[in-house]
Amino acid sequence: MANRRFSAKRSRVAPAGGKSRFGLGLFLVVAGGFAGTFGALQMEGDVPEAAASVALPLRGEMPPPRGEVAPPASPDRLSARFGLCHRGGGRNCVVDGDTFWFEGEKYRIADIDTPETHPARCAEEAALGEAATRRLHGWLNEGAFTLETIDRDTDQYDRKLRIVRRRGASVGDALVDAGLARRWEGYRQPWC
Repeated sequence: MANRRFSAKRSRVAPAGGKSRFGLGLFLVVAGGFAGTFGALQMEGDVPEAAASVALPLRGEMPPPRGEVAPPASPDRLSARFGLCHRGGGRNCVVDGDTFWFEGEKYRIADIDTPETHPARCAEEAALGEAATRRLHGWLNEGAFTLETIDRDTDQYDRKLRIVRRRGASVGDALVDAGLARRWEGYRQPWC
């Protein structure tokens, strides 16, 4: 029985050299930490591309699941519920395919020209102008957007000239791709 007690006690005792292995492991971890910190300081502000693309969550937001990179924060901060206002002024409404009111200011989309709706010069221009107006109205109501300035602040009618974007994509590009607008080349072209 004494042998059993002795063997049980002996199994609980750490083998010789166990403390030295722990010490060596701790030393390696600490040394590695110092080496990594020193290496990062030597980079003089260079950030690896993968690390630079990681967006940190804002207060109250959940971080992305482990292993996934958060999408970049959207710069789009402007939004409203837009109606239609074909003639007079308004607060948040669409006049035609390239003009709208937002927060009491009248804006002209700077990178496109759309068919006229008032007055249209032919039936085809009227139909295209109405379709462009509906498309812009729907696009503006889909979510937040950004108004990007250009080299001129206003046009001859005192409308603010802006490129309108959502997640970096121009609404002007969307209207051109749909055949409802042309690129602005500094002058209007006939639609009839």
